[in-house]
Amino acid sequence: WYREFLGIAVRYGTRLDRIEPAFEPVGGCFRLHLNSGVETARKIIVATGFAGSGGIAAPAVLRDLPRGVWAHAADEIDFAALNGKEVAVIGGAASAFDAAAVALESGAKSVHLFARRAALAATPINRSRGYPGAYDNYYALPDAVRWHQAVRYRRAGSTAPQDAIERVLKHDNFHLHLAAPWLSARAEDARVAAAAADGDWRFDYVIAGTGYAADPNLRAEFADFARHILLWRDRYTPPADEADDFLGAHPYLGPGNEFMENEPGLAPYLKDIHCFNPAGFVSFGVPVGDVPSMKRGHASVTGAISRDLFLADFDHHQRRMTGDVPPDFGPELYQKAVWKNRP
Repeated sequence: WYREFLGIAVRYGTRLDRIEPAFEPVGGCFRLHLNSGVETARKIIVATGFAGSGGIAAPAVLRDLPRGVWAHAADEIDFAALNGKEVAVIGGAASAFDAAAVALESGAKSVHLFARRAALAATPINRSRGYPGAYDNYYALPDAVRWHQAVRYRRAGSTAPQDAIERVLKHDNFHLHLAAPWLSARAEDARVAAAAADGDWRFDYVIAGTGYAADPNLRAEFADFARHILLWRDRYTPPADEADDFLGAHPYLGPGNEFMENEPGLAPYLKDIHCFNPAGFVSFGVPVGDVPSMKRGHASVTGAISRDLFLADFDHHQRRMTGDVPPDFGPELYQKAVWKNRP
């Protein structure tokens, strides 16, 4: 309905492989290398969701295992094949519990969910600043305040919805392991042998519900210029007790969600790429691209694009604004009512 009502041409099945900065004589446009050909654009909004922020955050203990015995929650998982299998899920937030629930409902023999924390995260820290004053003006806060808020959220943890937890608790073959990070894992007879903080385990399959990393250097489509993008670690040095490499890899965005240069003058075109995905979390304090970002985010991005294009084309607009305008009517309309002062 939205597409039809606004007359938006949506091309499905299209993949962006590369954004190539293009300069004169192409008119300063980008070349977008798509699986369907090459297009040009003056402005780009990267609204690519969590995965487009960087990539999946896979636990280091799983990375050397054959992909046949583990998957990330973002992968297309054949849950039907887990019928009768012993399954492990790593993580304690929404995607972990959802994956565990589907595995149980698909007939898994057992599902063990391993969380690093001693208790499940249950406090929605972001809710305390979800009022308009903070929401609308968050970008104006000093870097130290925005960083502290991001660290506070990270330490409190991402909460799983209560109904997602209740969904797995309906199953007697669901087992929750708290304060039980995995220390190592190896493939053994087509299964996974794991050493966790609470003991040694064997599973047929492992699912990592461990979220995503936000780092433009991980995106292949940014390969031509990712090294020039300003990151939070380039702009702000936190106190030692708030150091966080994960947050430091987030891009430091401008007020219209635009990328900025880490060294002025090397990539001025970055201001024309607007990052509207969760990589903007540290800069704006909300999961950008999700529902909470719509009220402020849509208006600020479209407003910035409108301003930039207007100023870039101002010679044209100035001619248009100062051009001749035909009158709506002539003096004949009111001539008969004009007072005539006779002697």
